[in-house]
Amino acid sequence: MTVGIVGLGLIGGSLAKAYKRDPSVTVLGWNRTASTAEFALLDGSIDGVLTPERLGECDLVLIALYPQAAMDYLRDNADRFSRTGIVMDCAGVKRQICAFAFPLAAEHGFTFVGGHPMAGTQFSGYKYARANLYDRAPMVIVPPVLDDPDFLQRVKERLKPAGFGRINVTTAADHDRMIAFTSQMAHVVSNAYIKSPAAADHKGFSAGSYKDLTRVAWLNPDMWSELILDNRDNMLSELDALIDSLSAYRDAVRANDFPTLRALLEEGKRRKEEIDG
Repeated sequence: MTVGIVGLGLIGGSLAKAYKRDPSVTVLGWNRTASTAEFALLDGSIDGVLTPERLGECDLVLIALYPQAAMDYLRDNADRFSRTGIVMDCAGVKRQICAFAFPLAAEHGFTFVGGHPMAGTQFSGYKYARANLYDRAPMVIVPPVLDDPDFLQRVKERLKPAGFGRINVTTAADHDRMIAFTSQMAHVVSNAYIKSPAAADHKGFSAGSYKDLTRVAWLNPDMWSELILDNRDNMLSELDALIDSLSAYRDAVRANDFPTLRALLEEGKRRKEEIDG
C-alpha cells in the first residue's frame, strides 16, 4: 500500500511515522514548508516527497491541513487522485469540507471520506510528531454513504496501520455537533480560565486539577479560530449553555446559598457518573 500524507505537522507527521512502522507501506509526504518534508525524508519518516504527479500512486491520501487549505488542495488536485484510492481529510470540522468535497469527488471520479483522528497534544509541528500518537485512539469517519459495509471495511483496512483503536462512523452534522462539546469547548474553557489574574501566582498552589484544566490552553490560535468559526452555530449553543450554568453557580455563591450550591455540585457529579460511569 502507498500512503500519501499532505501536511507534516503534529497530525500528519504522526500519521507518517505510524504508517512507516509497517514495512509493507510506502509513505510519501508533502509539506508547505519544503524543509520539513526534506527532514522527514532524512529521518526515515517518509520514503519520498509527495509531488502532484505521484498522487495517482496512492491507495490512501490523508490531508492533514486546516479546513480551507484542505479544500484548496482537493480542488487543485482533483484530477490527480487515484480512481481506486481513497482521499481523506483530517480536519476537526466536517460539514464544510464534506459539502465541498463529496460533489467534487463525484465530478472528478475519486472517493472522498471525511476523517478526524481523535488524538493530539497541546503542541503543534513536526518536531512533536510521534509514531504511537494514534495507538488505540478513536478515529471518526464521515463516508459519502453510511450503508455500504464493504466500502467501510475497505476504509478501515487502509487506516489499520496507523493503530487506531476504534473507527466511529457518523454524519458531518453529528460530528460537528459533538466535537463542539468534546473538543472545541474544552479548548475555549481552558484558554479563558488561564486568563484569571490569580494564574500568575499559581506555582506552589496547583496540582492535578490545574494541570488538567489548563493543558489545552496552549493551543494554535490560527487553527482553533478557523475550526471554531467553521462550527460557530454549535459553539454558540454550547457557549450559551455553559454561561447559563456558570451563572447559576455565581448566583448561588453571591447569595451565600449553601443548599443551592450543593445541589448544583451534586447535579454535576451525578451527571458525570451517569455519562462516564
